[in-house]
Amino acid sequence: MLSIFQKKIFLVDLLEGFTDFHNHLLPGIDDGASNTEDAIAMIEKFNQFGITDFVASPHIMGEFYPNTPETIYPALEKLKKALPKGNSLKAAGEYMMDHFLIEQMEKENVLNVVENHVLVEMSYFQAPINLAEILFKIQNRNLKPILAHPERYAFFHGSNLNKYEDLKARGCSFQMNMLSLTPHYGIAMQKTAHQLLEKGMIDFISSDAHRLAHLEKIEKIKLKKNQLPLIEPIIEKSKTLFR
Repeated sequence: MLSIFQKKIFLVDLLEGFTDFHNHLLPGIDDGASNTEDAIAMIEKFNQFGITDFVASPHIMGEFYPNTPETIYPALEKLKKALPKGNSLKAAGEYMMDHFLIEQMEKENVLNVVENHVLVEMSYFQAPINLAEILFKIQNRNLKPILAHPERYAFFHGSNLNKYEDLKARGCSFQMNMLSLTPHYGIAMQKTAHQLLEKGMIDFISSDAHRLAHLEKIEKIKLKKNQLPLIEPIIEKSKTLFR
């Protein structure tokens, strides 16, 4: 795919040796892969991108997906038994910032992405009323929050990005979804993703793939020349997170 004569290059051409740490590969425990066969099909598509290392991050939210290590590890072990040779798979979680997360932290049940980095998210309708308090409690546990797909929270959108700057000041790293480089989630999300990239506010990138169709869309993402210098450092930082 990659050629010096192309005006655009494919995102996947930059992903060799990349660890995808936001995905929904574990079968049957959230709205991601339904079964092992679907998960393996996704992994095989990832392999075509040069990605063989994964941290599965199922949704963890008290009301809908009250996952804990007791539900996650059996799904992990089941998938690992079917894992194609040469692939590595670990498990963490994508934690809704709600009371269930606070309970899990108190029980020391939180599954981190790597070291003390924990992947967190918010509702797409509104931020938690006690967001500042939750972030304080996360960091008081010596955890570093990585906010999943900040570009998708419409209530934070705005030309001055001041709400995002406040989150960064409160110690959040930002993880952008690959598909946010396209209109997949909506034009407003794509625009905000680009604004955050231009401001140097995105720290990491990951797939957030729930199904094979998402990866088939990621495979087609082309980068413009002005996007390349914005994306390459983020991909490299994402790789460095696991070195």
